[in-house]
Amino acid sequence: MDFNVKRLAADAGTFLSRAVQFTEEKLGQAEKTELDAHLENLLVRAENTKQWTEKIMKQTEVLLQPNPNVRLEEFVYEKLEKKAPTRLNNHELLGQSLIESGNEFGPGTAYGNALIKCGETEKQIGGAEREFIHSAAINFLTPFRNFLEGDFKTILKERKLLQVKRLDLDAAKTRLKKARMADARAAAEQELKMTQSEFDRQAEITRLLLEGISSTHAHHLRCLNDFVEAQTTYYAQCYQYMVDLQKQLGSFPSSFSNNNQSSVSGGASISVPTIPVNASLPSVSAGHGSSSASGGFSELRISNGSRKARVLYDYDAASSSELSLLADEVITVSSVPGMDSDWLMGERGNQKGKVPITYLELLN
Repeated sequence: MDFNVKRLAADAGTFLSRAVQFTEEKLGQAEKTELDAHLENLLVRAENTKQWTEKIMKQTEVLLQPNPNVRLEEFVYEKLEKKAPTRLNNHELLGQSLIESGNEFGPGTAYGNALIKCGETEKQIGGAEREFIHSAAINFLTPFRNFLEGDFKTILKERKLLQVKRLDLDAAKTRLKKARMADARAAAEQELKMTQSEFDRQAEITRLLLEGISSTHAHHLRCLNDFVEAQTTYYAQCYQYMVDLQKQLGSFPSSFSNNNQSSVSGGASISVPTIPVNASLPSVSAGHGSSSASGGFSELRISNGSRKARVLYDYDAASSSELSLLADEVITVSSVPGMDSDWLMGERGNQKGKVPITYLELLN
């Protein structure tokens, strides 16, 4: 017990000596050992690395999950080491609503079919977004977080210890200056040598750790490349999904029963913009093709004649009154009085039934 008290008293004396030295330095009343310029620069670079890593992480998390409530929930689950509940993202929720509404209006109708196609594409984009977020979290955020919670905490610990050793060294220098008796001076010189040795050793340890920041930058650069690659893949997938969707929607007539008269009289109609797959930037095409297609169907209904038509997509008949279709086959179509304007009567040999005009392209 006596030993512990002495040890406690010695530690208290050392702490008090450091506190006095630190205070006198701040007041300009004591000598302060300056770190060499190289070590100071390393300390500044390490602090900058820490600050910017935190900012980059924060903004990346906002990018990947804009909802602050969801971010907070994910943080809590992470700290509890539990898996957060899986939820649909915004694209998937939109896709689900589009598909449900399309089924409600009927997949055989032009509008219903278009809703379903858009919904399926939105769900594909939602899946791509989920993969991108997962990849970014593993290959980008996790290494940055590991640096802050691992390497940098070690640097902070050793930097704090270096500060303590410097205070001990400067306190020893002060005691040597104040020593008058030979024995006291000899003891102070011995203490100074010991504290100088400990300070130099700790400075070397800290310097080696700080020089490791260069390796951290190199590692973070690789992580940044992975993040950019993940973004490139994600946006390329989204672009391709939308190009494919636009091609499908581009075959849909832009005007139906309510606009038939204006199409026949030569009135302009609104076309669906198309994006060429090999183009570097999206481009909006003219509406002539769509208007011509709409006008062709209108003329067919007025003339009550028949025309050859190429099938654009496979179609499964929903009832016995409809005719199933195969993509790229050619059938004969005609208009029947009283039939819905979105449908025509199709014939293939002895088979006959209603077919949706959105699946057809009239041939000359």
